[in-house]
Amino acid sequence: MISYTEAINLGYKEVMRSDPKVVAFGLGINDPKRIFGTTNGLLEMFGAQRVFDTPTSENGMTGIGIGMALGGFKPIMVHQRLDFFLLAMDQLVNSAAKWNYMFGGQQSVPITIRLITGRGWGQGPTHSQSLHSWFAHIPGLRVYMPSTPSDAFNCLVNSTHDPDPCIIIEHRWLHGSSGVIHRSKDMDLPRLVVKGSDITVVCLSYATVEAQRAVQKLNKYGISCEVFDMRCVSPLSLEEVFRSVEQTGRLLVLDTSWGSCSVGSDIIRRVCERSFESLKVAPKLMSLPSHPEPTSFGLTRGFHYTSREIAESIVKLVGKDVPLNVITNLYAQMHHDVPGDWFKGPF
Repeated sequence: MISYTEAINLGYKEVMRSDPKVVAFGLGINDPKRIFGTTNGLLEMFGAQRVFDTPTSENGMTGIGIGMALGGFKPIMVHQRLDFFLLAMDQLVNSAAKWNYMFGGQQSVPITIRLITGRGWGQGPTHSQSLHSWFAHIPGLRVYMPSTPSDAFNCLVNSTHDPDPCIIIEHRWLHGSSGVIHRSKDMDLPRLVVKGSDITVVCLSYATVEAQRAVQKLNKYGISCEVFDMRCVSPLSLEEVFRSVEQTGRLLVLDTSWGSCSVGSDIIRRVCERSFESLKVAPKLMSLPSHPEPTSFGLTRGFHYTSREIAESIVKLVGKDVPLNVITNLYAQMHHDVPGDWFKGPF
């Protein structure tokens, strides 16, 4: 077994050993915490020429990374919070994403950018945003949201072999999870998490964890859910989801951000266009309330949906009776703004 953090670290070491053109940089990459442990040992193994800290200049350093990619390197840039990267959106959208198109496919920009999003722990409005829909909206970008250690490893490794710019969005609450690495080059395809027949549940990032808790509980009461983890949100590959919905006739989509103009709403749109006649009930999207995330412990209670709310939605969509106490007791956790007792922060 290996943790999500260790899997990312292992991915770094593998690609940097195999290709001297891979360089790693970002604010805090060499500090004592080594970006939550994901960059442990890189400086010592590969030296300061390939592993280096950066000033607090997201826009400028992203431009340098794009220039390095155009010059033959394969940079892996990391931002400890996705929110900080918003300062570099022009570099990403108008340079990296469009370069290959504007110059007739003569040169691409093989840069990988890790963005970390969190929740709870007092992160508040400007340190907790999961803005994957922004990136997914831009042609020329590949956008990953791995939810398991294996997928985190594969997304990082595969991105360094991709000629196009790749965004990897990591949910901080997943860093302590553990699993076994299975090598795969099919990160663009959704992962079938659970096979079922009553309802199709499509998840993004950390929502996959909450969905699994709900589904495992409901399975004991005769509700069979088919769960897909959308590891890649751009480009979206939905053929397996279409086939599933055509069998189950029901769809629940779990997005980790706001619902308006979201990846989740786009999934529902595409399902309705392709498989509308198969739907027995209207699809449902679960997302965040339409306001920024509060900072205080008290106000964040109820801001994010949990396995309890997911179970409630599944029961309503399927139309089966489940004892109320089963759902009420599903999400028994001491604190609502940390993923478990193991979590020591920050965020």
